[in-house]
Amino acid sequence: MKKSAALTKPVPREKPAPRHDKYFLRDLHQEIDFYDRKLAYLDKFTEFASPGDRQAAEKGLRAKRAPLEKAALELVASGVEYEEKDLPRSFRTMNLDHDGAQKSLTLVKRFKQPAAAQTAADR
Repeated sequence: MKKSAALTKPVPREKPAPRHDKYFLRDLHQEIDFYDRKLAYLDKFTEFASPGDRQAAEKGLRAKRAPLEKAALELVASGVEYEEKDLPRSFRTMNLDHDGAQKSLTLVKRFKQPAAAQTAADR
């Protein structure tokens, strides 16, 4: 009896394409928020031996967060829906049109000012 080729050789299967829907975007927002919290903790509570070590740690976290941020903004720009409650802390600023019908996501960048450049009102 002859064995069929399908039984002797495994058929390679292609992986399904990743889904880029509102649930994927929600997960991205949760990961971005996680990195926002880690950066806030780093700024407030973590002690380092030198300012260079602090900058290196912050740079590493921002490097991991950047592709997530870019992907989330691209998904929103392509029309994937999202809920405002799922936005990360750094994305919470929303521009609303005067009629309130159209929402657009904007990114709020936080730039750390040197201590000498801060005014008394900022402190």
